[in-house]
Amino acid sequence: MGSGLERTEAWQGEDWVVRRITGTAAAKHYRCPGCDQEIPPGVPHVVTWPSLGAVDDRRHWHGPCWNARDRRGARTLRSRNAPRY
Repeated sequence: MGSGLERTEAWQGEDWVVRRITGTAAAKHYRCPGCDQEIPPGVPHVVTWPSLGAVDDRRHWHGPCWNARDRRGARTLRSRNAPRY
């Protein structure tokens, strides 16, 4: 995995490693857990994982979604035509 600087941030009671990925290093499609939208290749984003976690624990987030992770509620997945109540 290429590119950015790593740092450690506390979130939900544990330490998370956060690595910024440049657009040139972003070569695959990912799904952001913050907004449930796709991160296409070439888009800068962040990769996070618990500091004591495994490779499978990595998640790719849009930068603004990661920054707003404490202000977001759980996303309810619904179809486009589902009622919003």
